[in-house]
Amino acid sequence: MATVLVPTPLRRLTGGNSKLVVDAATVGGVLAAVDSQYPGISDKLLDGDGNVKRFINIFLNDDEIRALQGLETPVETEDRVSIVPAMAGGA
Repeated sequence: MATVLVPTPLRRLTGGNSKLVVDAATVGGVLAAVDSQYPGISDKLLDGDGNVKRFINIFLNDDEIRALQGLETPVETEDRVSIVPAMAGGA
């Protein structure tokens, strides 16, 4: 089962949980499993076409999934999926 690390802004949708454990074969499956437990979270992560929103980064362990196979990236039992909203700032 993969561990999903939930960022602070999304924890209000996961009952305050910062870590979730889900069983899925791909990153897309992980997100679907999380959304089935906590409906509405995929609306925050995916666009209308089912792709990861451009200001959301999802990592499988230390690799951004866009550099891998996207949502079709395979997930192993001990993997860590991190959801990281992009940060903006400046002076």
